[in-house]
Parts: sequence; C-alpha cells; structure tokens
Amino acid sequence: MVHQDIRYPRRTWLHKPTIRLMRLLVRMFSRIHVEGVENVPEDGPFIYVSNHLHYFDTPVIGTNLPRIPRPLAAEKYEKHVFGPLLKVLGAIFINRGEVDRDALRQALNVLEDGQPLAVAVEGTRSKTGELSNGKDGAAFLATRAGVPVQPVVIWGVENIIPSIKHLRRADVFVRFGEPFWLAEGRVRADQLTDLTEQVMISLARLLPEEYRGIYREHPLVNT
Repeated sequence: MVHQDIRYPRRTWLHKPTIRLMRLLVRMFSRIHVEGVENVPEDGPFIYVSNHLHYFDTPVIGTNLPRIPRPLAAEKYEKHVFGPLLKVLGAIFINRGEVDRDALRQALNVLEDGQPLAVAVEGTRSKTGELSNGKDGAAFLATRAGVPVQPVVIWGVENIIPSIKHLRRADVFVRFGEPFWLAEGRVRADQLTDLTEQVMISLARLLPEEYRGIYREHPLVNT
C-alpha cells in the first residue's frame, strides 16, 4: 500500500454520528464499567496505549474516551469489517512488516497538531486473552514527539458475543491509569525496548491478575 502524501487522514462528516451510534450499540449489548477517566489530560497531545483482546476493543474503548483519538491501526484492518469505521475515525494504517516512515510521520503530525493518538501496544489481538510482548511504536512516537503516555485497559469484551447468544449483556471494564512521560528525543533501539517494557508494566498494573499474561509475575507489577 502507498500512503498519500498528506499530514494525516481526515475524518469524514460521519465521525460524530458514528461515535453516537457506536455508543448506543455498545450499551445495548454490554454493561460498561469505567474507572479513572479523571486521569485523562483535558488538552494537549498524548498517546493512548492499550491492550488488545478483541475486535470490539476499538468501538468499546472509543466510545468511552473523553477525547477521541486518531487510531494507529495495522494495515490489514483497512480491508477488515471494521475498516470503514476506522477510516471514519481518521485512522492511520501502518505496515507492520517494515519501518513505515510515512505512517509514522503522519502519526507525529497528529501529535504536533495537539491531538491524541491511540496505539494498541501489542500490535495485534492477544491469542490467549492475556497481555503479551509490546511493540516499540508507541515508545518511539512518545519519545520523538515528547508527549505523555495515557494507559487504558479493557477486559470482559471477549464475553460480548457469548452473552448475546444467551440474551444477556456482558460486563465490560475500561480502566484508565495515570499518564506518564518517557525519555524525550531520539533514543537507541535498546532504550526503546526498555521504554516499551515500562509501557507494558503500566498496562499490567491496571489489569486483573488473570489478564496480565507474561507480566503476571513481574516484580514491578506487584509492587
């Protein structure tokens, strides 16, 4: 895929109506429990970082964010069933198989313009339903743009479809942590790995133990 030479994709006029419709549908099929929303910065650029359990993560988290970000999504989702939704939200599609400089530039432009960006740090849905290793993209963008990271986690979303089959609404939980800053500027690859680990620890701390995956026994998670 060749990205257009633009600062970043524009949201369509359907953006706000789509958010309202998504919010209605989400509440029809689930009971949403939100914690820590007061932690989200009221203005300025930052990066929402989250875990990724299910295809429904985007509509559920997206309709419970106090500031709607532009998602950074894997290129494969452009042709997915949720592709049109992501395009309405002004998503930036990134090729995970290479260093997609154009997509990264667009993401930095979003932050430069004072807007929030959303990144699922694991880069893909968890196959186990638990937290796995993170990718360095969020840490790269946060350090290069000099913006804070806003952790948010979701769980219970994997129960939506089974609950619908039994004519019930699933309990879904969204929890926001406190924003924090990583190192600023250009950092080495090994430093990015360490900073990504810091991001993953922030998510693990917010999740119930059974969702923490490889971070369940991490000493910094249980302090």
